[in-house]
Amino acid sequence: MMNRTPNPLTQEQIKALIPHRDPFLLVDKILDFEPGEWIRGYRKIQSSDPIFKGHFPGRAIYPGVLIVEAMAQVGGCLLMQEIDDPKNKVIYFMSLDAIKFRKPVNPGDELIMEVKVLSFRSRISKMRGEAFVGGIKVAEAEFVSMLQSLPDGGI
Repeated sequence: MMNRTPNPLTQEQIKALIPHRDPFLLVDKILDFEPGEWIRGYRKIQSSDPIFKGHFPGRAIYPGVLIVEAMAQVGGCLLMQEIDDPKNKVIYFMSLDAIKFRKPVNPGDELIMEVKVLSFRSRISKMRGEAFVGGIKVAEAEFVSMLQSLPDGGI
């Protein structure tokens, strides 16, 4: 999947595609992608992340639900490049399936998320994401999402 010249996006370019902002923007950069096919994103898990105050004190583990959300945000960056007027659209989860958490993710880990488009018809997309730390798969999920127009001029 990842055998091509890098096509990176900065966090500012990511913000132009998806509405997420700190503290819920979970993608630091896009490493590369093939339009309409696949995308690979990056997130450095910081020990300063406030989530670690409660998850879990003395045993910091990055929540699996945030890994799934990060994969979905990476996938959203790919899909939003395929549509007209992305500032006036947003992507919402419709369903999640085949979610597996294989290994804990800890502060200092570098999360690589690879997302493939399985289908994208009209406003509905189905994608499969996998997350890796050091080349080892730590999580995977399939997600179905709906593209929705925003009322009153967008974000």
